[in-house]
Amino acid sequence: MFRYKINDETELRLLEVRHSESLFSLTDQSRMYLREWLPWVDFTKTISDSKQFIEGTMKHFCNNNGFQAGIWYKGELAGVIGLHNINWANKSTSIGYWLGEGYQGKGLMTIACKGVIDYCFNELKLNRIEIRVATNNHKSLAIPEKLGFQKEGCLRSVEWLYNKYVDHFVFSLTKDDYCRIN
Repeated sequence: MFRYKINDETELRLLEVRHSESLFSLTDQSRMYLREWLPWVDFTKTISDSKQFIEGTMKHFCNNNGFQAGIWYKGELAGVIGLHNINWANKSTSIGYWLGEGYQGKGLMTIACKGVIDYCFNELKLNRIEIRVATNNHKSLAIPEKLGFQKEGCLRSVEWLYNKYVDHFVFSLTKDDYCRIN
Protein backbone atom coordinates (compact mmCIF):
# COMPACT_ATOMS: atom_id res chain seq x y z
CA MET A 1 0.00 0.00 0.00
CA PHE A 2 0.96 3.63 -0.50
CA ARG A 3 2.87 5.17 2.40
CA TYR A 4 4.97 8.35 2.22
CA LYS A 5 6.87 9.60 5.25
CA ILE A 6 7.12 13.38 5.32
CA ASN A 7 8.90 13.91 8.63
CA ASP A 8 9.10 12.36 12.11
CA GLU A 9 5.56 13.49 12.96
CA THR A 10 3.74 13.35 9.64
CA GLU A 11 3.13 10.72 6.98
CA LEU A 12 0.69 10.01 4.20
CA ARG A 13 -1.00 6.60 4.11
CA LEU A 14 -3.47 5.28 1.60
CA LEU A 15 -6.94 5.31 3.12
CA GLU A 16 -8.20 1.79 3.80
CA VAL A 17 -11.62 0.52 4.89
CA ARG A 18 -10.29 0.07 8.43
CA HIS A 19 -9.94 3.89 8.59
CA SER A 20 -13.68 4.46 7.98
CA GLU A 21 -14.51 5.24 11.58
CA SER A 22 -11.54 7.61 12.03
CA LEU A 23 -12.36 9.39 8.79
CA PHE A 24 -16.01 9.78 9.71
CA SER A 25 -15.12 11.01 13.20
CA LEU A 26 -12.73 13.63 11.82
CA THR A 27 -15.33 14.75 9.27
CA ASP A 28 -18.09 14.89 11.87
CA GLN A 29 -15.98 16.84 14.39
CA SER A 30 -15.12 19.42 11.72
CA ARG A 31 -18.47 19.37 9.91
CA MET A 32 -19.37 23.06 10.17
CA TYR A 33 -15.81 24.15 9.46
CA LEU A 34 -15.45 21.90 6.39
CA ARG A 35 -18.91 22.71 5.08
CA GLU A 36 -17.90 26.24 4.14
CA TRP A 37 -15.84 24.99 1.15
CA LEU A 38 -16.59 21.29 0.63
CA PRO A 39 -19.90 20.29 -0.99
CA TRP A 40 -19.75 16.61 0.03
CA VAL A 41 -19.90 17.19 3.80
CA ASP A 42 -23.71 17.02 4.05
CA PHE A 43 -23.68 13.69 2.20
CA THR A 44 -21.35 12.14 4.78
CA LYS A 45 -23.87 11.19 7.47
CA THR A 46 -22.60 7.83 8.72
CA ILE A 47 -19.48 5.69 9.04
CA SER A 48 -20.88 3.73 6.10
CA ASP A 49 -20.66 6.86 3.92
CA SER A 50 -16.97 7.23 4.78
CA LYS A 51 -16.47 3.53 4.08
CA GLN A 52 -18.08 3.87 0.62
CA PHE A 53 -15.84 6.86 -0.13
CA ILE A 54 -12.74 4.85 0.83
CA GLU A 55 -13.85 1.84 -1.22
CA GLY A 56 -14.26 4.11 -4.26
CA THR A 57 -10.83 5.64 -3.77
CA MET A 58 -9.26 2.19 -3.42
CA LYS A 59 -10.68 1.31 -6.85
CA HIS A 60 -9.03 4.43 -8.29
CA PHE A 61 -5.74 3.38 -6.73
CA CYS A 62 -6.03 -0.19 -8.02
CA ASN A 63 -6.77 1.18 -11.50
CA ASN A 64 -3.67 3.40 -11.34
CA ASN A 65 -5.90 6.46 -11.51
CA GLY A 66 -5.04 8.46 -8.41
CA PHE A 67 -5.38 7.91 -4.69
CA GLN A 68 -6.65 9.42 -1.47
CA ALA A 69 -4.28 9.33 1.47
CA GLY A 70 -4.84 10.13 5.08
CA ILE A 71 -2.57 12.78 6.52
CA TRP A 72 -1.38 11.21 9.77
CA TYR A 73 0.03 13.63 12.33
CA LYS A 74 1.48 12.21 15.54
CA GLY A 75 -0.38 8.98 14.84
CA GLU A 76 -3.79 10.63 14.34
CA LEU A 77 -5.75 11.15 11.16
CA ALA A 78 -5.62 14.91 10.55
CA GLY A 79 -6.98 15.21 7.00
CA VAL A 80 -7.00 13.84 3.48
CA ILE A 81 -4.98 14.60 0.36
CA GLY A 82 -5.02 12.92 -2.99
CA LEU A 83 -5.01 12.91 -6.75
CA HIS A 84 -8.43 13.21 -8.33
CA ASN A 85 -7.51 11.33 -11.49
CA ILE A 86 -4.37 10.86 -13.53
CA ASN A 87 -4.34 11.67 -17.22
CA TRP A 88 -1.56 9.31 -18.28
CA ALA A 89 -1.62 10.45 -21.93
CA ASN A 90 -0.73 13.99 -20.87
CA LYS A 91 1.05 13.01 -17.62
CA SER A 92 -1.09 15.34 -15.55
CA THR A 93 -3.25 15.29 -12.45
CA SER A 94 -4.89 17.52 -9.88
CA ILE A 95 -4.55 17.56 -6.11
CA GLY A 96 -7.41 17.89 -3.65
CA TYR A 97 -7.05 18.24 0.11
CA TRP A 98 -8.68 19.10 3.43
CA LEU A 99 -7.71 19.20 7.11
CA GLY A 100 -9.76 18.74 10.22
CA GLU A 101 -10.37 22.01 12.06
CA GLY A 102 -8.16 21.08 15.03
CA TYR A 103 -5.14 20.53 12.78
CA GLN A 104 -5.14 23.93 11.10
CA GLY A 105 -2.22 26.33 11.45
CA LYS A 106 0.53 23.71 11.84
CA GLY A 107 1.78 23.81 8.24
CA LEU A 108 0.54 20.25 7.70
CA MET A 109 -1.17 20.86 4.40
CA THR A 110 1.81 22.63 2.88
CA ILE A 111 4.16 19.77 3.74
CA ALA A 112 1.58 17.15 2.71
CA CYS A 113 1.17 18.86 -0.68
CA LYS A 114 4.94 19.05 -1.06
CA GLY A 115 5.14 15.30 -0.38
CA VAL A 116 2.46 14.53 -2.99
CA ILE A 117 4.14 16.85 -5.51
CA ASP A 118 7.50 15.13 -4.97
CA TYR A 119 5.81 11.75 -5.39
CA CYS A 120 4.03 12.85 -8.59
CA PHE A 121 7.14 14.18 -10.28
CA ASN A 122 9.75 11.74 -8.97
CA GLU A 123 7.84 8.45 -8.72
CA LEU A 124 4.93 8.78 -11.14
CA LYS A 125 6.98 10.84 -13.64
CA LEU A 126 4.11 13.26 -14.26
CA ASN A 127 4.60 16.59 -16.02
CA ARG A 128 1.80 18.82 -14.66
CA ILE A 129 -0.17 19.19 -11.45
CA GLU A 130 -3.19 21.43 -10.94
CA ILE A 131 -4.81 22.73 -7.79
CA ARG A 132 -8.20 24.43 -8.02
CA VAL A 133 -9.34 26.59 -5.12
CA ALA A 134 -12.48 28.64 -4.48
CA THR A 135 -11.51 32.28 -4.97
CA ASN A 136 -12.54 33.28 -1.44
CA ASN A 137 -10.95 30.31 0.35
CA HIS A 138 -7.94 32.28 1.55
CA LYS A 139 -6.37 29.53 3.68
CA SER A 140 -6.43 27.09 0.79
CA LEU A 141 -5.22 29.70 -1.71
CA ALA A 142 -2.04 30.12 0.33
CA ILE A 143 -0.97 26.51 -0.34
CA PRO A 144 -0.29 26.60 -4.11
CA GLU A 145 1.14 30.10 -3.80
CA LYS A 146 3.68 28.93 -1.17
CA LEU A 147 4.64 25.93 -3.30
CA GLY A 148 5.47 27.86 -6.47
CA PHE A 149 2.35 27.11 -8.49
CA GLN A 150 1.40 29.60 -11.20
CA LYS A 151 -2.10 31.09 -11.17
CA GLU A 152 -3.51 30.40 -14.64
CA GLY A 153 -6.94 31.91 -14.42
CA CYS A 154 -10.41 31.82 -12.97
CA LEU A 155 -13.19 29.34 -13.70
CA ARG A 156 -16.41 31.26 -13.18
CA SER A 157 -19.41 29.67 -11.44
CA VAL A 158 -17.73 26.27 -11.61
CA GLU A 159 -18.97 24.69 -8.36
CA TRP A 160 -22.38 24.62 -6.69
CA LEU A 161 -21.70 25.10 -2.99
CA TYR A 162 -24.96 24.58 -1.09
CA ASN A 163 -26.85 27.72 -2.09
CA LYS A 164 -24.65 29.45 -4.65
CA TYR A 165 -22.09 28.98 -7.38
CA VAL A 166 -18.46 29.77 -6.56
CA ASP A 167 -15.54 30.63 -8.80
CA HIS A 168 -12.24 28.74 -8.68
CA PHE A 169 -8.72 29.87 -9.37
CA VAL A 170 -6.67 27.32 -11.31
CA PHE A 171 -3.01 26.91 -10.32
CA SER A 172 -0.46 24.70 -12.04
CA LEU A 173 3.03 23.41 -11.44
CA THR A 174 5.00 21.72 -14.20
CA LYS A 175 7.99 19.43 -13.89
CA ASP A 176 10.19 22.24 -15.27
CA ASP A 177 8.86 24.66 -12.62
CA TYR A 178 9.49 22.05 -9.94
CA CYS A 179 13.07 21.46 -11.09
CA ARG A 180 13.80 25.20 -11.06
CA ILE A 181 12.56 25.73 -7.49
CA ASN A 182 13.99 22.54 -5.95
